[in-house]
Amino acid sequence: MQDITPFQRWMIVIGVMTSAIMVLLDMTIANVALPQMQGSLGATSDTITWVLTSYTMAEAVFIPLTSFFSGKLGERKLLLVAVTGFIVSSTLCGQAQSIEAMVLFRIIQGAFGAVVIPLSQSLLIAVFPPEERGKAMSIFSIGILLGPILGPTVGGIITQNTDWRWVFYVNVPVGIFCLLMIYFFVHISNKREAKIDWPTIISMAIGIGMLQLVLDQGNQKDWFESRMIQASLLIAIVGIVFFVYRSFKTRSPVAPIWMISNRNLALGSTMMAIFVSALFGLTAQLPMMLEGY
Repeated sequence: MQDITPFQRWMIVIGVMTSAIMVLLDMTIANVALPQMQGSLGATSDTITWVLTSYTMAEAVFIPLTSFFSGKLGERKLLLVAVTGFIVSSTLCGQAQSIEAMVLFRIIQGAFGAVVIPLSQSLLIAVFPPEERGKAMSIFSIGILLGPILGPTVGGIITQNTDWRWVFYVNVPVGIFCLLMIYFFVHISNKREAKIDWPTIISMAIGIGMLQLVLDQGNQKDWFESRMIQASLLIAIVGIVFFVYRSFKTRSPVAPIWMISNRNLALGSTMMAIFVSALFGLTAQLPMMLEGY
């Protein structure tokens, strides 16, 4: 635990919690702006959803890499790089003129945002004594819950009163505030030897990416009547199977899948998956459905 004052500790909480809210807000803030984006970017109703899925896919792939990058750069430098990259990529999203550019910038945005939440939790554990960690994590969890909840509301207000591009530009002042808080109050490095199983990461990225392509394009391509869908599904299955195999065989797995053998963890993970699927599925589809009424 670092020798810092209580004031510094709570400033760190404010800084990392605001960073987490910013990252999680972007998972849902763009949902209500999808109809406006569709016309502006020349996208179809099928391709515009990639604005949402590309962000979450990038986060899913890069979250396991947090420990590796943290070991190489240290927590403070990595958090500064992540927030800076998030600000820049948010600006690029606001400047996008095509659906292809928007998806690319959202992938970059998700990649930078992925490390923020696990890194923030690691920092709070490092700077707070054991007897205060529960309180700090509880306050931080408020931000975790507020982000996705406030996203559609904030996005709706911005889209209704300004241009849809401001749902991304709003991250700039918030991100600058986070940068200042991190720069002045976070002074933890903790560089260490870090290893990563790249074949596992690559297979996971390919598996998730191809599966998402199947789900997004399946209806449009008439599902398994399409050779592309058949090939994509086959690649997805191979990637996911190889990822699971490597996770059991390697000494330092990206995701310790063997922990799912714990009944409580398996049940909790299943319930969370169902909850998140329903929540984000509805928030993604409702704006598009209600736009027609």
